[in-house]
Amino acid sequence: MSTPKELRYSEEHEWVKTEGDKVRIGITDFAQSELGDIVFVELPEVGDEIKADEPFGSVESVKTVSELYAPINGKVVEVNEDLDDNPEFVNESPYEKAWMIVVEPADASEIDSLMTAEQYDEMIKED
Repeated sequence: MSTPKELRYSEEHEWVKTEGDKVRIGITDFAQSELGDIVFVELPEVGDEIKADEPFGSVESVKTVSELYAPINGKVVEVNEDLDDNPEFVNESPYEKAWMIVVEPADASEIDSLMTAEQYDEMIKED
């Protein structure tokens, strides 16, 4: 299972990648492996506001439906439309093809409060 070092992680298993003044968000390799085969992804619309620790969408697997929780506050500026037709990207490529949304953070310093890859790895070891 991979945990890219350059990303930050939430306790709800979302990853955050800083890209200039925006952030890209998806779910971790660990999360997709726990969920099983993803069959549907529901995401917000461009322009929607997301609030830290509140649901912004969901992923449906053959086993369950799981909420996606916003790791930070911000405004959605891009949505990965490819996941509409290819939800399996979440299983195949959680960090590249299966990013979910791009957000303009309300406060970029919130990213610093998220876990490093090392901290995230420690947390999932304990699960």
